[in-house]
Amino acid sequence: MDKGDCKKVEQKSFHFNKKKRVIVKIGSSSLNYEETGCLNFTKLEHLVRELCNLRNRGMDVCLVSSGAIAVGRQSLGLSGPPKNISTKQACAAVGQARLMMIYQKLFAEYNQVAGQVLMTKNTMVNPVSRENARNTFEEMFRLGAIPIVNEHDTVSTYEMQFGDNDTLSAIVTSLTGADLLILLSDIDGLFTDDPRKNPDAKLIEVVEKMDSSLYEMAKSSTGSDVGTGGMATKLTAAKIATLSGADMIIANGKDVCILHHIFDDSFKGTIFQSEKRESFRIEDFILESIG
Repeated sequence: MDKGDCKKVEQKSFHFNKKKRVIVKIGSSSLNYEETGCLNFTKLEHLVRELCNLRNRGMDVCLVSSGAIAVGRQSLGLSGPPKNISTKQACAAVGQARLMMIYQKLFAEYNQVAGQVLMTKNTMVNPVSRENARNTFEEMFRLGAIPIVNEHDTVSTYEMQFGDNDTLSAIVTSLTGADLLILLSDIDGLFTDDPRKNPDAKLIEVVEKMDSSLYEMAKSSTGSDVGTGGMATKLTAAKIATLSGADMIIANGKDVCILHHIFDDSFKGTIFQSEKRESFRIEDFILESIG
């Protein structure tokens, strides 16, 4: 990678507090206790409070939340992650309802309204469905509601085969015309090597332009048994988001309070700068690159 593409840039110059529409994605590994796989309710409460504060700033806010399969697995008493697709779908059916119920209660405590949006691949590649989804998001934002998005795992295997909600959150970013995507992960950002294995790995703070050498840094493993996406899916998300005209941030979701630090221009993570391409069409990208 050209050193100029990853040079350190003062984060204060980004003015994230001026963003109008923000998509926040949080993964299963950030929502659950590693030891048990059970939900961390304290973290969920803090996450909801942070999102409500973004609404109070005047921003449109959308949450893309993993965790349905993990919640369903616990509810059904399974000792480990489900292996076959039908069991995963059954866990998703149980877990999605429970997870949404929890979110609804928590958002209501801060006088905010949340609504569920479940998407499949066909939502995006079918022109009528895609426009209907876009209109739904726009109306929810107009009414002040906070969409909570997940892959419709009970009828689709797309998410379970192609990575976790990193890609889905970028698709939502493109669909809604959001200007910022935040991926809350179990890692601080994009490193020059896997920091779990190489102590000399360096955090790349800013990526001004994505190139082929960047993808060589991607690692497919996450070190977690509740999440499915690795750095490769995050780079795919970055490509979608930046070409659609949004900045993207990878930050550590261990402490979700990092959200307000992002908007105060004081945080550790990787920023992917927008490089909007007018010819970019998300539906074409899905068909050509994802399958």
